[in-house]
Amino acid sequence: MMKRTGQLLCCLALLTGSVQPAISQQKKNKEIRYWLTSPDKSIALQQQATTLPFTTQDKNMATIEVDATTKFQPIDGFGFTLTGGSATLINQLPAAQQDALLKELFLTKGNGIGISYLRLSIGASDLSASVFTYDDMPDGQTDPELKHFNINEEKKDLIPVLKKIVALNPAIKILGSPWTPPAWMKTNNSFIGGSLKPEYYGAYAQYFVKYIKTMKAAGITIDAITIQNEPLHPKNNPSMLMLAEDQAIFIKDHLGPAFKKAGVKTKIILYDHNCDKPEYPLTILRDKAAYPYIDGSAFHLYGGTIDALSKVHDEFPAKHLYFTEQWSDGKGSFSHELKNNVSKLIVGATRNWSRNVLQWNLAADAHWNPHTDQGGCSQCLGGITIDGQSISRNSSYYVIGHAAKFVPAGSVRIASNIAGPLDNVAFLTPGGKTVLIVVNTDAAAQDFQIKVKNKAAAASLRSGEVATFVW
Repeated sequence: MMKRTGQLLCCLALLTGSVQPAISQQKKNKEIRYWLTSPDKSIALQQQATTLPFTTQDKNMATIEVDATTKFQPIDGFGFTLTGGSATLINQLPAAQQDALLKELFLTKGNGIGISYLRLSIGASDLSASVFTYDDMPDGQTDPELKHFNINEEKKDLIPVLKKIVALNPAIKILGSPWTPPAWMKTNNSFIGGSLKPEYYGAYAQYFVKYIKTMKAAGITIDAITIQNEPLHPKNNPSMLMLAEDQAIFIKDHLGPAFKKAGVKTKIILYDHNCDKPEYPLTILRDKAAYPYIDGSAFHLYGGTIDALSKVHDEFPAKHLYFTEQWSDGKGSFSHELKNNVSKLIVGATRNWSRNVLQWNLAADAHWNPHTDQGGCSQCLGGITIDGQSISRNSSYYVIGHAAKFVPAGSVRIASNIAGPLDNVAFLTPGGKTVLIVVNTDAAAQDFQIKVKNKAAAASLRSGEVATFVW
């Protein structure tokens, strides 16, 4: 196997007595800086001391050719779901430690990973300590005029943490997703399962309007909402079943008109569930009355394959695609989670038109808490683990970091070919930088070159390594 490229260049220079020409060549041509993460975590999003110079192409070497003239979708950002549990854990940290952590998570300077997109649960998710909505009523009582609507529960931890995040990055995009409406709106009067009663479609539309306006008054802009987290999984706690036909009716007859009347500009995003059912968003997009209100569709990857996003794009290219959730397994290995999630999400989702990639979830404790009983995820590994005042960084921290730190919102995906087991994706940033993210999915090390126009730079990755190349 070829050693690190910088080491090879130095050895050649010493053998030929041409150290100065080698240095001059590096100065003369553009060079690639790169950051690595190794599967054993001995190297963790670490900038390498050597740079990779562009020289002449080696036609016998595997080649990733990057073409910045061929552009695809803009990028909205990379990040996590800030669950209620995540916010509680972060908010319990001492002020100085919390401040340092938030700067590391949401800024790019120094060791910062620059998270640029967050998903919130509208009310509780299954990674909240307990279940609540913003209009809970005693059994047998209803509130169709939403007189009791409030976000008091979020003022304890979520809002304080969000305000600090927004102060650090005012441009961060925030998506809200409900796990359930208030139980009194549902056919089974329960937080788990059931469906939205048709007589409360209008009230539920106003629930979204109130949420967006109340969050705005608290200093939090909700860029987009999905209508129901995992609408085909009614066994989680909380959860609700919402079929595509019902979501279409809700959008065209209630939510869309309610947003229009209230002057709400927040995007409406469909589905928010697995890649095995692309027909769900397609059914709604084919509804001509619902179509004008829809920004796009969101996917998870607990079922199906990531190319489902392209199936939706191919039929409705004017509508956007989003990737809004994938967990990391607390009982899985760092190497497996790193390789798979970079390959399937950072590379796979964006190569299939997604404008973002979000992992689930930002923070958990050492025992994967908090979570709800009777269905809440009991082994969801956070991007970080907060164990008292001890903080550790897990696989998804580096998965997201390899993209978020280098690919800001407003970047655009550009063309690059897949060279054998070297899954990759390339972007052009607003500042004119080219970013190439590569993961070696093979069991063996791979030598390759990065080609731009008529120049190429030699590189190598060991099995399971992830690299972000920037020039």
